[in-house]
Amino acid sequence: MALSFDPSPSGRDPRALPILAKTIYKELREGGYTARDVMTLAAELLGIVAGEVRTSRNDA
Repeated sequence: MALSFDPSPSGRDPRALPILAKTIYKELREGGYTARDVMTLAAELLGIVAGEVRTSRNDA
């Protein structure tokens, strides 16, 4: 069964993002990345999202 990544909240399977996160983590670790590497990636992603939120707030 394919996971739905429909941008509308009502059409999104609530399990999709946790499954995606676990899959990405597993793939990174199996690919040789350390736990520290994964934490660094997570911090970078949060920084990108925070910047986008700041920009959208400033544009509003």
